[in-house]
Amino acid sequence: MPQFSSSPKLDTAAGVLAAYVTRLDERSRPSMFGASAKYTTSDSLVAALFAKTSFDEDRQRLNVYSFLGNINNEYENYLGTGEPAETEDRYRGIFGRYLYRVHGDWFLGAQAVYSDYDLSGKTAETNEAMRETGVTGFTSGGLGAVLVHDSRDSEYKPGKGWYLGINNMAYREALGGEQDFDVYRVDFRYFVTHDNGNVFALRQRNQFSHNAPTGALSTIRLRGYTQGEYLAQNMSSIELEERLRINERWTATAFAGIACLYGDGPDGSSRSCSEGDNRFPSGGVGVQYLLKPEAGLVANLEYAVGKDDNSGLYLKMGYAF
Repeated sequence: MPQFSSSPKLDTAAGVLAAYVTRLDERSRPSMFGASAKYTTSDSLVAALFAKTSFDEDRQRLNVYSFLGNINNEYENYLGTGEPAETEDRYRGIFGRYLYRVHGDWFLGAQAVYSDYDLSGKTAETNEAMRETGVTGFTSGGLGAVLVHDSRDSEYKPGKGWYLGINNMAYREALGGEQDFDVYRVDFRYFVTHDNGNVFALRQRNQFSHNAPTGALSTIRLRGYTQGEYLAQNMSSIELEERLRINERWTATAFAGIACLYGDGPDGSSRSCSEGDNRFPSGGVGVQYLLKPEAGLVANLEYAVGKDDNSGLYLKMGYAF
């Protein structure tokens, strides 16, 4: 399927996602193997190879991602300084997660990541701002543990059930990184079907970091915002979404959410959710087409807006969560 987005970070981007979807056995969830690539009007390129698998009657799950990108960024408000900036990001990496069903809908597992991230400014002024705020590229390698509860009726098009994911990533020099630091994440999602097939969805997630370099701090992960433009030690957010059933193939969505950055900021200052500058509201609408009913795969076109002229238009595979 084609992919399209228009946002402050990548300008206008177009590309393609190709995937093969199958069941590895009758009682497992659909598995997907694919590749994607996007090229943008800012001369940026992002690409990925991925495999999301369920096997052994869904007692085991293994996800692997390999990714690369050369991204030219244009920030209107770089790290909250009020100043514009142009940077170039170059990254390569691989990520893997394995889960084993231990009881009922509960899984235990492990995850690992290795990435090489290089960041530079395109002007002397941007490089000076990056030095002052401590923003640099870095190489990291990490291992972590994962606890998951997953009672959703579908991974790609859930209509009922709930998901809870708790995990950490311990980045260590001994694993090939340049610095020791830790990241912890909590992700909760809830789904309920009502009124002739409509679905109400809720997501609450958190990210906490300890001794992380500036480039690995928590960022806003809401539709309409540029990831990496706003950073702090910790992030918490909540999103509400109504998925309205039009017919067998078509749905529409309306969504709203808010995120908060708190703890230490990139400049060392302390941030709090009680301060309006650290709260980031988001809202929007979308329309979806069911591509593959037996797997629940949808093509999703959405438009989202945030504060301070942040916005985004996206055509992608799958609901936001």
